Amino acid sequence: MNTSDFYFDLPKELIAQTPIEPRDHSRMLCLDRNTGKLAHKHFYDVVDLLEPGDTLVINDSRVLPARLYGKKQGTGSDIEFLLLEQKQQDVWEILCKPGKKAKVGAKFTFGGLLDAEIIEVCDDGNRIAKFTYDGSFFDILDQIGQMPLPPYITEKLEDKERYQTVYADELGSAAAPTAGLHFTPELLGKLENKGVNIARVTLHVGLGTFRPVKVDDVTKHKMHSEHYAISQETADLINRTKANGKRVIAVGTTSCRTLESVATFTGGIQKAEGYTDIFIYPGYEFKVLDGLITNFHLPESTLIMLVSAFAGYDQVMEAYHTAVQERYRFFSFGDAMCIL
Repeated sequence: MNTSDFYFDLPKELIAQTPIEPRDHSRMLCLDRNTGKLAHKHFYDVVDLLEPGDTLVINDSRVLPARLYGKKQGTGSDIEFLLLEQKQQDVWEILCKPGKKAKVGAKFTFGGLLDAEIIEVCDDGNRIAKFTYDGSFFDILDQIGQMPLPPYITEKLEDKERYQTVYADELGSAAAPTAGLHFTPELLGKLENKGVNIARVTLHVGLGTFRPVKVDDVTKHKMHSEHYAISQETADLINRTKANGKRVIAVGTTSCRTLESVATFTGGIQKAEGYTDIFIYPGYEFKVLDGLITNFHLPESTLIMLVSAFAGYDQVMEAYHTAVQERYRFFSFGDAMCIL
């Protein structure tokens, strides 16, 4: 398939700039992947769509306030760092703007609390920086770091926690697993009271997930690698769910890729940890998934390709055209889609 096959026209005003309050009052387009039938609901209706014994798989990764604004030592010129991945204790891979100021040996300071020196320039233009500070690095980040909102969100986020899921726990993502932003503690409680299992996995979302596909032939695109982990408790729960003939529903493409990566690498679902660059596009045979809760994604993105692989290309593109016509809100702070 060609990348252009996944293009659709999206009016700019449908790109959600602010989150809905309360979280679970966003709209939800439901797609029956067997019949192609669409239904318009609200996210809190998810309780009615899931059955006792089903397992909902959530990604508990927490977003780092990874955007830092500082000054170059010696000149005082402005610099912006975006933390991508922790390489060692105080050593991080970063994106920086403007890059021409960040040669090896260049030193920067952030808020008088954090200093950094560039120790390597990577082949892809990213940098490796070593940080020095007093106290706790992550406490300092909480004080001076900004949430790394996607570039299509131009409104200022008043509450940092609004770009975190209510169950975010494992610090390490450069972007939120946004399908989970719709859940509230009360909604999760209703699901558990109904007998729906909640299983946690971790996949630290990297910016590579959102990297545009720059090749015409979809199969030539290479994903960036991201760290994942699945516990023995989660593995046992998912295997028990499948054995009982119940459904495993992933919340978000990140949870989906975690499950499918483990199943691909190990031949089943078991305790596992590692890195995955799995790229799921039409033609992929799913090994675990029975349902998917997700947001509406960018045209020509790897994310809409994954959704098309799960629910069928024609049905997904038709659903997206319907979502545009019905004025659904798109992307990170937008509305949801439930595919069962």
